[in-house]
Amino acid sequence: MPLSYTGAGTLRAATAMTVLGCSTGATAGLTGYPLHGGQTLRYLLAAAVLLPLARRGGPLRPRLSGAELARLALLAATGLFAFNVLLVQALRHSDPAAVGSVIGCTPLLLAVLGPLLARRRPQIRLLAAAGVVVAGAAVTQGAGPGDLPGFLYALGTLACEAAFSLLAVGLLPRLGPVRVSAYTTAFAVPLFGLTGLVLDGDRMVRMPTPGEAAALLYLSLVLTVLAFLLWYGALGRLGPERAGLFAGLVPVTAALSGAALGTGGLHPAELVGSGLVGLGVCAGLAVRRAPEDAARPAPVPAGR
Repeated sequence: MPLSYTGAGTLRAATAMTVLGCSTGATAGLTGYPLHGGQTLRYLLAAAVLLPLARRGGPLRPRLSGAELARLALLAATGLFAFNVLLVQALRHSDPAAVGSVIGCTPLLLAVLGPLLARRRPQIRLLAAAGVVVAGAAVTQGAGPGDLPGFLYALGTLACEAAFSLLAVGLLPRLGPVRVSAYTTAFAVPLFGLTGLVLDGDRMVRMPTPGEAAALLYLSLVLTVLAFLLWYGALGRLGPERAGLFAGLVPVTAALSGAALGTGGLHPAELVGSGLVGLGVCAGLAVRRAPEDAARPAPVPAGR
């Protein structure tokens, strides 16, 4: 039985956030590799896969406008480049649990900013559902020690995480998930590459160990290519408010994957937090979309 339009978006969002949550092990495997060089390789490989996929739909007619190019560049600069740089800085000052608790506020931020950018009021029931998701993510993630710079870096990371979705909303109806993913990853390559050359010089890239190579492949092909396509496909179907609820799955799947791989234990608080996240997501999906969104024609993905 084929999934409904909303059901397909739900499945894509849940899968994308599950992949993101399970990526913590791969990210940890790259802590000893130069940051900018590793991210350059990651996005270069992802762009090498995504750009040919974008070309399968034929040339874009009309071509990208100046406003679209500017938005794509800003999306890459915030949602990819600044997000990764600020995240590393936050983790240098604060415990991962404290940073994760701040970033876990993404569903609430999208539930507020998504409607405001569309010039409509946030739905109270959706805000309440997002609050439950955030509470569940906080319980799952816990709280850890940190200082003021770490908190400010984490706030910046949160803003960039929201920008990754909100800046894409206006691009998806014409470009579709494939082209948005391909163009943003392509823009990210020179951002990381030039920064790495300036800061690290010839130490920017080195031969990765087998473990680092496996981590780079996972982050490039599974997280960047697959999860980007899934997330942007879900965003076009659900809207940023409802799709954002699934960001609460990240700490849950991170905890579950750690327990499954034997790198961490599963504690009662994590089970309680997982239940809260699931409750909030279900409650949010039960909320009807705003009339303005329901009347809007469904975006037709390009390049597919």
